[in-house]
Amino acid sequence: MNRYEDTIAAISTAASPAGIAVIRVSGPDALHAVDQIFVSPAGKKLTEQAANTIHYGWIRQPQKSAGEPAQKNEPEQTGEPVQKEELAQRDQFVQTDLVDEVLIMLMKAPHTFTREDVVEIDCHGGVFAARKVLDAVLQTGVRPAEPGEFTKRAFLNGRIDLSQAEAVMDIISAKNQYALQSSVRQLSGSLSGKIREIRQKLLHETAFIEAALDDPEHIDMGEHLSELDAIISEQKRQIEELVRSSDSGKMIRDGIKTVIVGKPNAGKSSLLNALTGEETAIVTDIAGTTRDVLEDQVSFGGIALRLLDTAGIRKSDDRIEQIGISRARSHAEDADLILYVVDSSEQLDENDYDIFQMIQGKKAIVLLNKSDLETAVTKKEISKYTECTILEISAKQREGFTQLENCIQSMFFSGEIRQNDEIYITNARHTRALQEAADSLTLVQESIRNGMPEDFFSIDLMEACDALGRIIGADVSEDLVNEIFSGFCLGK
Repeated sequence: MNRYEDTIAAISTAASPAGIAVIRVSGPDALHAVDQIFVSPAGKKLTEQAANTIHYGWIRQPQKSAGEPAQKNEPEQTGEPVQKEELAQRDQFVQTDLVDEVLIMLMKAPHTFTREDVVEIDCHGGVFAARKVLDAVLQTGVRPAEPGEFTKRAFLNGRIDLSQAEAVMDIISAKNQYALQSSVRQLSGSLSGKIREIRQKLLHETAFIEAALDDPEHIDMGEHLSELDAIISEQKRQIEELVRSSDSGKMIRDGIKTVIVGKPNAGKSSLLNALTGEETAIVTDIAGTTRDVLEDQVSFGGIALRLLDTAGIRKSDDRIEQIGISRARSHAEDADLILYVVDSSEQLDENDYDIFQMIQGKKAIVLLNKSDLETAVTKKEISKYTECTILEISAKQREGFTQLENCIQSMFFSGEIRQNDEIYITNARHTRALQEAADSLTLVQESIRNGMPEDFFSIDLMEACDALGRIIGADVSEDLVNEIFSGFCLGK
């Protein structure tokens, strides 16, 4: 038997105290296996029940060794009322062999996640109870599932393609609203549909070229070249648009690396605490409290921000403080966004002018902090030194944050992330494959314009189709499939 044609089981919920834990069993013998350990008050046999039904009962230790045929549950009934003698037997049984009280969800192929028979056992939560139920299942001869094997079987059985399978893990690891929405859209087939549409048009052109090579007397490629060039240009444009979306896609998934800079005591740590909603950083009236980089991740207006609070930038002879300032400058250099916090109650000085130079040409927002105090510097004055957006806020009072949220959305997502029709590439593997496809189509265009033989067209067109096929799993090696699913969690 093929390894992916046997029956598997795993705990599909997190290994932590909870009200409910779920053990998933999938494969041709799923119903028979669970029947060996399921005790129903009505004497039900799962193999005799309709699909998409829920059944109450108990899980007991298996009565026969693994691999032996399933036996009928006790007491043997076919739906008749339970007799007093049988109740007494069950009471005795409860004291000796039962593992847990459960609900059984029964689903039958092909209308399941894996397109196999699936049984899900809802037992009481907690690591020990769930483990005992799983052990009982495994003692019937069922194999422990590999990481991601349920989703892998859904892919191998044709229920989802490879990009949709990867979206499952993205949903699990989503850290913000937009990452979740993007992953759900990918799971629903938004990316798959686009890739298939482009690939199908390229395959059609490849077939036409091959036909022309086989029958040059009846098919003239010369008359088709201008049309072919136009088709290639349009498909390449769509691919390159997807590639460009990967920058936004990466930020949607991983968060915007946001570095908070400013002079000591400007309110950087107060801003970090206000954004995280926690006392992440120490806040005092003593300048230079923060000497290392503090990092946290927050969802700000649905956008994930990877916040880094850095040491105050100023001239200092303190060796430790100098190291902290050096790290602040280094993080600011490769930041996606810089939040420059200015103390509006203090006049600008040479340290501020130094920071203005540091953020020049970068995506940055100047936050004129402490707007609740008497101001010593205004937006008009700051605008003399920078073209960055300037916002008045009070980190202490949490004022001005709505404007900050809108500003970040405008800077990175043109004001909003259009989840209705926009596809964002969030997977580095997909980006590489798309770029390879675009490069191959560029070679096709060059061959057309340089008058190269038609077989050059078909070679590069097939390279583009192969690259696109790797995204959806139409042309992918077993090693790559194994590598992708090895990163999944157990039970998924």
